[in-house]
Amino acid sequence: MIHETLQIEKLNLNKFNFYLTEVRRNLIYIMSFFLAIFVALAPFSQKIYSFLAEPLQKILPAHAHMIATDITSTFVAPFKLVFFVTVLLLIPIIFFRIYVFLKEALYIQEKKAIFLFLFVSTFLFYSGVFLGYFLVLPVVLHFFVGVSPDTVVPMTDINQYLIFCMKFFMVLGLVFQLPLLIVVLIYFNVLSIETLSNKRAYAIVVSFFIAMFITPPDIFSMAVAGTFIYILFELGLLLAQLLMHYRKL
Repeated sequence: MIHETLQIEKLNLNKFNFYLTEVRRNLIYIMSFFLAIFVALAPFSQKIYSFLAEPLQKILPAHAHMIATDITSTFVAPFKLVFFVTVLLLIPIIFFRIYVFLKEALYIQEKKAIFLFLFVSTFLFYSGVFLGYFLVLPVVLHFFVGVSPDTVVPMTDINQYLIFCMKFFMVLGLVFQLPLLIVVLIYFNVLSIETLSNKRAYAIVVSFFIAMFITPPDIFSMAVAGTFIYILFELGLLLAQLLMHYRKL
C-alpha cells in the first residue's frame, strides 16, 4: 500500500515537472518572439509614433502642435509605443503557444473548439483596434479639439496622447469580444438564447451605458457607438444560434 502511494506521488511529481517544463519552454518561445519583434520595430519607433499621431495632427489648428512636457518624452514615448505594438503583434503567438500547451490533454472536438475560440478572439480584437484607429479615433479627437474654447490652443503632450490611445484601443479590442463571450456563455449553458433574446431591452441600455464611457460626451458619438455595440450583441446571438444548430446535427 505504501509502495503504491509512493508510485502515485512519483507519477504526480513527474507530471508536475513535465507541465512546469512545458510552461517554461512556452515562456521562452514567447519572450524570444517578443525580443525579436521589439528589436525589429525599435529603429522605426519615431515613424510608428508619427503614424499614431497622424489622426490628431490632421485636425489640430495650423498654429498648434504636439508638445513634450518632459525632456525624456521625445525618446521614451515612441519606445513605449513600440512596446505596446509588440504586445499586440504577440497576441496570436501567445494564443498559439497556449493551444500547443493544452492540446495534448484535449479531445479532437475540444482541440477544434479551443483553436476556433482563440482564432476568432484574435480576429475580433484586431478588428476593434483597426476600426478604432481608422474610424472611431478621428471622430473622438475631432470632438475634443472642436469643443476647446477659442482662447485655448490645443497642444497635447505626446506621452499623454500615447496613454490615451493605448487605453482606447484596448477598450475597443475588449468590446469586440462581446460576440464571442455570448457564444461561450450559451455554449456552456450559462445562459440560453431565449433568455438573451427576451432581454434585448436591457442589452440596448447596457450598450449605450458602455458607449457613454468610451466616446465623447455628445449624443451623436454615443448613439453611433451604442448602436454598434448592440449590433455586436445581435451578432453574438446569431453566431450562437448557428453553433447550437450545428451542434444538434
